[in-house]
Amino acid sequence: MYNKRLLPWFRQNIAEAIFLKRKPNVRWASGFQGADSYVLMTPYDGFLLTDPRYTEQASIEVPDFTTVNWRDAGGSVMKAVAHILKEQKLHSLAFESDALSYNEYSALRRETDAELVPVQDVVEKLRSVKTPQEIEYIRAACDISCRAFCRIIKDIRVGVTEKELAARLSSYMVFEGADTQPYGNILISGPNTSLLHGIPSDRALQYGDFVLMDYGCQFNGYMSDMTRTVVVGKANDRQKEVYELEKRMVEDSLAVMKVGVKGGDIYDASIRAIQDTPYFPYHYGGIGHGIGLFVHELPFIRKDAPDVYEENIVTTIEPGLYIPGWGGVRIEDQVIIRDGGCENLISVPHDLMEL
Repeated sequence: MYNKRLLPWFRQNIAEAIFLKRKPNVRWASGFQGADSYVLMTPYDGFLLTDPRYTEQASIEVPDFTTVNWRDAGGSVMKAVAHILKEQKLHSLAFESDALSYNEYSALRRETDAELVPVQDVVEKLRSVKTPQEIEYIRAACDISCRAFCRIIKDIRVGVTEKELAARLSSYMVFEGADTQPYGNILISGPNTSLLHGIPSDRALQYGDFVLMDYGCQFNGYMSDMTRTVVVGKANDRQKEVYELEKRMVEDSLAVMKVGVKGGDIYDASIRAIQDTPYFPYHYGGIGHGIGLFVHELPFIRKDAPDVYEENIVTTIEPGLYIPGWGGVRIEDQVIIRDGGCENLISVPHDLMEL
């Protein structure tokens, strides 16, 4: 049963039940893939609150949970939660303090006398270490993204726009087996590549442009996230210099990633190649993040990050160099932390591609 995943937290005796609103946490805790859903869990029972559009789906996907149509259980989600607390004789409820709105909290406070206990990152911390099944879903998503890369590079040429390429890339991932719920992909070119999260525009590719593709897909809800930077035509000397430094940053990072290493140690490894160069001011301090049901999960890799990496944490590694008005280079891989090293799920090589 999915509710067993939270048993380690319940042993801390912080509250008798927990209420989850954030969609990835609802999915992780229950297995439900629909929208407009919430979870209330105790060590013994799970309740999925949703509306009539999803009750049949819930009965199929989460048979171990009690499905509650909140429209019939008081007419609001918070009244339904209060009803469950009273019916189950529960006197304390933890809630995601960074997800519940003030209005929702106020409504719940009016409806119940139970103690309301604010918590953060309860599920996020448990989600950071992936199960074998979760790893297989992530591996499939990464394979799909790599196959899509092999297709999109055939379309990159002078005159095609960023928007057109971004649309093609998204469609290629679906054709290769991804879920049909893509998230925002970045495909930018030329001087736009210095924008860390630039939005694809109507800009047409020109000869000599960098083209930066930061993208991914979902497979059964689990995500991939990879970045490659290529050149339209031939690279000039400065592009080759910056790209080679970026490549070393990524590979120096990968060399230290293993069980027991701290996020801050990975960051330190990533900057060795640029520390004594004019390019040091152009790097960004956040160089990786956990990934699973959400694209940016715990833990994060940055300077002095204290998180110690455990077996089967899945994380990205993506240091980059971003020079305003000129352009930028990012290479991003997605790896599984292993004892003694890491397993890279991205099969596309790091070498500069001139198209």
